[in-house]
Amino acid sequence: QLQASGGGLVQAGGSLRLSCAASGRTVSRDTVAWFRQTPGKERNFVAALFRTGYSPDYAESVKGRFAISRDNAKNTIYLQMNNLRPEDTAVYYCATSPSVIRSAVASQTAYRSWGQGTLVTVSS
Repeated sequence: QLQASGGGLVQAGGSLRLSCAASGRTVSRDTVAWFRQTPGKERNFVAALFRTGYSPDYAESVKGRFAISRDNAKNTIYLQMNNLRPEDTAVYYCATSPSVIRSAVASQTAYRSWGQGTLVTVSS
């Protein structure tokens, strides 16, 4: 089970850190990711951190502003979001899977487990 938290209302240019606490599985053994979704639109890839030693992957729109990480001791995944923009407003979802091939990292279908989502609202 994944429990996402940390969303809220922030002004443009501000920062938030999202957390995703895992129970019943060990995130150090998984590829972990964040996706986001706005009403009426598809869920889109934001960032992923591989189980093995690849560098993280990011959507072009968040490169240089967002950072994905995990704390194995706390069994928790994080998404640090800096320099937020109004277009970052969305419900953010965490996801994990024990096996994700790199070419599929941005695909929702590659992930087995999903958190419930946390809303991020960025005001202009």
